[in-house]
Amino acid sequence: MTLPVDDILSLIPQQPPFVMVSKLLQVDELNARSSFLICEDNVFVKNNTFQEAGLLENMAQTAALRAGYMAKEENRPVSVAYIGAIKNLEIYKLPLVNDELITEITIENQIFEMTVFSGKVWHDKKLMAQCEMKVFISDKQDTK
Repeated sequence: MTLPVDDILSLIPQQPPFVMVSKLLQVDELNARSSFLICEDNVFVKNNTFQEAGLLENMAQTAALRAGYMAKEENRPVSVAYIGAIKNLEIYKLPLVNDELITEITIENQIFEMTVFSGKVWHDKKLMAQCEMKVFISDKQDTK
């Protein structure tokens, strides 16, 4: 199952130019996998290189894709979430413009409005970055 960008925007609260996911490749109860093609006009590109903040946002938005997909499947509105903490961040290499990232997240723990997940970003089968992230779900709904 691959969802194109137009459908992606209905699943996440972010809007262009702040969208850091292109396709939803796989989703289930605890995991999600997305792809993202880095364009030269991306807000996180500097000197032809996708910056660290972009990698973090890509992982967070992959988790948001999963949550949005699950919400739509259950006929619930898509919620807004905020990054609360980042742990054990490791960045091995920064990707370049025109690189396609494959990002995988796995839910480690979910208690009330808090979700902890591990994320990994790959390009060409090489691990680019990984971390554990804590996000908090707001009681506000996405108003799109």
